[in-house]
Amino acid sequence: MDPSSSSGQDPTSVLRNASFSHANGSAQADSPVTAADVLLGSYDPTKLHPLAAIEDKLDYLLLEDDKTSDLPGSGTAIPSRGWSDDLCYGTGTMYLSGLALGGVWGLREGARRPLAVSNARLRINSILNSVTRRGTFIGNSAGVLALVYNTINSTIDYARGEHDTLGSMAAGALTGALYKCTAGVRPALAAATLVSSFAGLWSYVKRSV
Repeated sequence: MDPSSSSGQDPTSVLRNASFSHANGSAQADSPVTAADVLLGSYDPTKLHPLAAIEDKLDYLLLEDDKTSDLPGSGTAIPSRGWSDDLCYGTGTMYLSGLALGGVWGLREGARRPLAVSNARLRINSILNSVTRRGTFIGNSAGVLALVYNTINSTIDYARGEHDTLGSMAAGALTGALYKCTAGVRPALAAATLVSSFAGLWSYVKRSV
């Protein structure tokens, strides 16, 4: 900008007509990207992304959440990633199934229970009481059985180095006997036989499907 040309002139007109230059000699800075440039396709919008210049230099974190258990015999119809999957999903499934089964039992019991006075409110109250009593009992019992069974079954599998029907039946027998151990020898043997039969049947079905 020439200082002598601004003498005796209006400062506004001087600033309006003045031209500036950078120290490196360029007449003006690079023009900024406008919305018209992006819409007309003259500018690649992907260059605006903060990771655009990384290209193939980005390292990825490889997760093995989908890796199933490599224990021999564990490849059944229901995939499992190990004892934690069996423990969590098995216990949750049995608990919810027990709640549903106990709820149906309580509904039937409450609907058939004789009342001193035939009243809709009393009948609804009887049904709700039966559902909450039977549902929680069956659900809690099934959840505890599944928790103990899956813990023992996983321990047996890793000790033997394989997963098969015999290990499941042994875990079921120990679970049933432990569940009824305080009731005497005969109830404990009956519970062991019952739970072992169910465990063997479940293991066979998983392998056959």
